[in-house]
Amino acid sequence: MNLHKWAIMGLSFGSLFFQTSCNKSGVQPDIYLLQRRNMVRWDLKAKGIKSPRVLDAMATVPRHLFLPPEFTKDAYQDVDLPINPFLTTPRPFIVAKTIEALELKGNERVLEVGTGRGYESALLAELANDVYTIEIVPTMAQEAEKILKDLNYKNIYTRIGDGYQGWPEKQPFQAILVTASAPATPKPLLEQLAVGGRLVIPIGSAQKQDLMLYRKTRTEITKEVLMPVKLQPMEGKVTQTQKSW
Repeated sequence: MNLHKWAIMGLSFGSLFFQTSCNKSGVQPDIYLLQRRNMVRWDLKAKGIKSPRVLDAMATVPRHLFLPPEFTKDAYQDVDLPINPFLTTPRPFIVAKTIEALELKGNERVLEVGTGRGYESALLAELANDVYTIEIVPTMAQEAEKILKDLNYKNIYTRIGDGYQGWPEKQPFQAILVTASAPATPKPLLEQLAVGGRLVIPIGSAQKQDLMLYRKTRTEITKEVLMPVKLQPMEGKVTQTQKSW
């Protein structure tokens, strides 16, 4: 087992137990582990998430540890939840759907634009070789870095900044995930996408968005609408653009 998984177990099993029942061995089960398994079964697999690797990652990463304490009780409900007074984290089905669309095999270098508090960063780290994640809100980036460090993730690299420009010195990326909506797809991200790579981003206005999948070949970039979504808007230079690629 990876060291960060030991860290996850240590944090999860330290105090987050059922208070009224024990199993035959006398060890109290982790209520959040059971909730993760139920979430995977009823909110992800039953609703169309097929990738065994994505389902396993969603069953492994403790979403409750990436939330403010007052929302941990709802961590494994299929709902958006606040991560600060102005931002929310998407419901688990949307998270799983966007990550599944990247079709990660395990050896990729991934760019994430919009770290939030690091939940999706951790999921990507379970599924890829290296994750480079950018957050424009300094306090949010610092919170995410601490949580990910406590969980002992060694393959996640964080940066505070405007994700519109990507991370040029670490390109090319075999996969890019943008976690907030944009009126247009940032050209630097398309340029930093490797041949054969995939970029997933929600495109549209605050009222209407489509989750888009871009594929890059040696001769062209194709795009596909995956599903309608409603995610929070991306900040920074992207707000100055008007038309989507």
